[in-house]
Amino acid sequence: MSFPDNKLTVRSSADLATAVPYLIGFHPGDGSIVVIACRDRRIVFAARGDLPAPGSPAHHLRDLTAHLVPVVQRQQPITDLVIVGYGAQGHIDPALRGVGDAFTAAGLTVRELLRVTESRIFSLTCGDPGCCPPQGTPVEPTTSLFAVHATVAGLVARPDRAAVASRFTRDDSTGDGIRHATTEATARMTALETNGSAAVYEAGVHAIRSALRQHDDGTGLTDDEVAWLTVLLTHRPVRDLAVDRTQPHDQHVTFWAEVTRRADEALVPAPATILALTAWRCGDGVLALMAAERALQIDPDYQLAGLLLQALHAGLPPSVFEQATTSTQPNPSNPNTLTEQE
Repeated sequence: MSFPDNKLTVRSSADLATAVPYLIGFHPGDGSIVVIACRDRRIVFAARGDLPAPGSPAHHLRDLTAHLVPVVQRQQPITDLVIVGYGAQGHIDPALRGVGDAFTAAGLTVRELLRVTESRIFSLTCGDPGCCPPQGTPVEPTTSLFAVHATVAGLVARPDRAAVASRFTRDDSTGDGIRHATTEATARMTALETNGSAAVYEAGVHAIRSALRQHDDGTGLTDDEVAWLTVLLTHRPVRDLAVDRTQPHDQHVTFWAEVTRRADEALVPAPATILALTAWRCGDGVLALMAAERALQIDPDYQLAGLLLQALHAGLPPSVFEQATTSTQPNPSNPNTLTEQE
C-alpha cells in the first residue's frame, strides 16, 4: 500500500499504525478512530473522529458513523478501507466492529480493523498468528524505519492537537506590541477609507505583495507590518486578493500561521480563514479545520470560515472551493467583489 503521492510504502500493519500520525498531522489519543480509504492499494483519504466514551448510549456511535460514512463515500472511487481505533480493548473493539459494520452496510469493503493499545497493534480481522499474533505487534511511532523515512520525506506528525493549534495561537503575554501597532493601523485605515474602497484595495495589493515577498525571502514581518496587513484584510476584496495570491505550499501555510498567531485577537478571523484555505489546499485537513474553527470562535458570523468548515466536515476536496472562488476573484475595477454573499 502506498502513501498519497507515492511518497512512502506501507508494508505491514505496524507500518500503517506508524503512518497514521503522518496522515492526519498528529498522534491520535485514546478514544480516537481513524478511517483510511484506499484506491487500488493507494491511500487516498484519512478521517479521524472521537469515539463515544465508555458507557455512552448506543445512538452516539450511530451518530458518529452517520457522519463518517457519507464523508468517506464522497472520496469515490474507493476499493477498500482500513479502520484503526486507539485505546483499551474493552472500549475499542466493540466500537470498531460497530463502525466497520456501518461501512459494510453502506456497500464499502472493510479490509482490516486494527486496534492500537499503548505500543502494540492488534488485528480484529486477521486470525493468522504468524502475521498478527494474539499478543499484538510492537509499534514504534517515532523510531521505526517508516517514521525515519516519513521524516526524510518531509512529513510531520505533531504530538497532539494542541501542538497543531500552537502554530497559530498566540501567548497573550507577548501581545502588547501588536496591540499598540493595531491601534495605529486602525487609525491609518480610517484615514485611508476617506479616499474610497479603491484606495484601500490598492493599499492591500501593496501590503500583500510585500508581505509574501518578505516571507519568501526569509525576512520576518514587524509588528507594524502585521498590524497593517491584518487591518487591511478586514476589507473583504483585500482578503479575497490574499487568497488568490497565496500559493498551496508549506511556506505560505507557515506565513499565514505566523500572521494569525501574531494578529490582534479581533482581527484573527481573516488570516485564520486564509490559513485554513491554504492548509486545505496543501492536504492538511486537521490544520485547516482547526484554523477555521479559530476564526469562528472569534467571529461566529464570519461567513467564509463557516462555508469552509461545512466543506471540511463534508469531506469535499479543495477543488470545489477553488472553482467557487475562481469566478469571483477581486479586481481593481470592481473592489467590492465578494466570495460569499452578504
